[in-house]
Amino acid sequence: MGYNGFGLEHTMAPPTNKPFRELSQMEQSERGAQMMIGFMSSCPGKTVISGVTGFSLGGVLGLFMASMAYDTPLHSPLSGVANVGKIAEIPMTQQIKLQFADMGKRSYSSAKNFGYMGLIYSGVECVVESVRAKSDIYNGLWAGCITGGGLAYKNGPQAALVGCAGFAAFSLAIDTYMNSEHGKPTSNDFND
Repeated sequence: MGYNGFGLEHTMAPPTNKPFRELSQMEQSERGAQMMIGFMSSCPGKTVISGVTGFSLGGVLGLFMASMAYDTPLHSPLSGVANVGKIAEIPMTQQIKLQFADMGKRSYSSAKNFGYMGLIYSGVECVVESVRAKSDIYNGLWAGCITGGGLAYKNGPQAALVGCAGFAAFSLAIDTYMNSEHGKPTSNDFND
């Protein structure tokens, strides 16, 4: 007997090789959940999820940063608009259109960059973990170094080295912080 989370007990059937259409509704949902977990645990699944998450968060961050920018859309390098004069001389509706177009371009640019970084980092980390056959803090270091160096290699070997060191240090800081919860319990925990 197993517990399904709804207060109802049911019998967990062992996995079968029956076709999907011949399974009961409960067996279909369990097989679907197993397939989803399998995809999310695989290297391609982790890579896609990281890329989509990075794209989404990068878009939100880019939108926020664009709304805080001091330069006007008329002077922004992303706007593609020639300097047509003072912004006060343009009608209000045109100013709003230019501002929203500029915010959209900056948000999309940031989303692409973060999505690309998330995609590359997660894919490299998963491959490094598979090759090393270990799950430890060094996977993040290697993935950070390879990702940072790979993203900066077009600017020369010195930039690739700085990118490698920077991404590796950032990855180490994040992994150290995320793993700090696995230490000893705090003094206010009830361990009696």
